[in-house]
Amino acid sequence: MSKATELAKQLAEAHESGGTLVMPTVWDTWSARVAVDAGFESLTVGSHPVADAIGSADGENMDFWDYLAVVKHIVRTVDVPVSVDVESGYGLDPDDLIRRVIDVGAVGANIEDVVHSQGKRVRERKEHADYIAAARAAADEAGVQFVINGRTDAVKLGPKVYKDPLAEAAARMQMMEEAGARAVYPVGLTTADQVTRLVEAVKIPVNVTFHPVDGHGAGDLAALKQLGVRRVTFGPLWQKWLGEVSAKQLALWAV
Repeated sequence: MSKATELAKQLAEAHESGGTLVMPTVWDTWSARVAVDAGFESLTVGSHPVADAIGSADGENMDFWDYLAVVKHIVRTVDVPVSVDVESGYGLDPDDLIRRVIDVGAVGANIEDVVHSQGKRVRERKEHADYIAAARAAADEAGVQFVINGRTDAVKLGPKVYKDPLAEAAARMQMMEEAGARAVYPVGLTTADQVTRLVEAVKIPVNVTFHPVDGHGAGDLAALKQLGVRRVTFGPLWQKWLGEVSAKQLALWAV
């Protein structure tokens, strides 16, 4: 069994364990080593913090090869499973996307329903579920227990786009689960009621974005676990917090 295949198996089994995974969102080899040295057993790579680190911008503005080069360096630096945020797929068909991600050693991916390269068009429910299903099929064909984390921005887009954003998110999550996602990621949740409603909508882990210091609107990590959250990531919040703390400290020296 190859290293990537074994790491994929570890990550898939962790998602099926019933426990709550905390997967720090990293952006370079330094942040990845910090997280692993602190004891975390899996990582995510965030498009937003990577874009900020290399002088680009989030929203599929990076060259995908440049992005994957960063991911490849991270994967080579640590011995834990690494998942990567691929936004809506950077214009690639699912087969090509999954092949490229697996080739650099990542064993999971966030795939979202907002297509930034097409004027931030939101995929229809079935369209996005079909993309997830094709990605699942490509990973299965490669013999990798790849963890697809299906993301929806329905709640974040809000009532200006959807009459009932939570109902829309729940419907999309259920379709992504049926399509083969091993986790789902409804971004924009801010309350315990929202979290509870969407955790109850699916059987697979629900991913919540968490600030490593300030927590979440629904509470601290213990509170999220009590609500049934089984996957926690940081998005760009860890990197932003480090920047804020550093800026304040450096300002004292600049006086």
